[in-house]
Amino acid sequence: MQNDDQLFQLMKTQLFSAVIGDVMDKLGFLNQFLSPKIQPLRENMLIAGRAMPVLEADVFAEQSTSGQSPLMAKPFGLMLEALDDLKKNEVYICAGASPTYALWGELMSTRAMKLGAAGAVMDGYHRDTKGILKLGFPTFSYGNYAQDQGPRGKVLDFRCTIEMNGVKIRPGDIVFGDIDGVCIIPQEAEEEIVRLAIEKANGEKLVEKAIQNGMSACEAFAKFGIM
Repeated sequence: MQNDDQLFQLMKTQLFSAVIGDVMDKLGFLNQFLSPKIQPLRENMLIAGRAMPVLEADVFAEQSTSGQSPLMAKPFGLMLEALDDLKKNEVYICAGASPTYALWGELMSTRAMKLGAAGAVMDGYHRDTKGILKLGFPTFSYGNYAQDQGPRGKVLDFRCTIEMNGVKIRPGDIVFGDIDGVCIIPQEAEEEIVRLAIEKANGEKLVEKAIQNGMSACEAFAKFGIM
């Protein structure tokens, strides 16, 4: 692909999480799917973009001056800075918080869309569901829960390596999500993974046609090596 616009459009039109995951398994990337708790707000939502990882942490007051970090006195920590730093085709992907408050909402979606972001993935909850659905911004989370992060969580860092479900997520890795899950494609292997995934997706169409024409599952697998 010549650029990310073309790459992500190709992925959204020709690929799906299962075929990408299968290819990564074959290449030895065996733990690339985030928690199955993370689901799209709407079944047809798709995400394909580059990770802009965000590190969140629990706190116990909206503002505090009793500790050593100046971030503790700053509402939301670096959340607003992280949001404003989003670039075109990037995914705001946030981890580190307890699942006791919302990490994403309508106004954040509005700003992200203005910046050309590809979506948001939360290792936790979102809120303002009706507003996000009206915007149509691709958002993946544990579900909807209105409790605010204001007095409960702060962003400590962004564009840093984070981890979800044992999956390492680095800035620039590809985030792909659909109704069957969210997976992380390591940037150093993205070209090979996408190429092989497209080949496999095309092969699956041949298998489907053969089975529809009466071929058995055993015969199809023997012929195509795909099932």
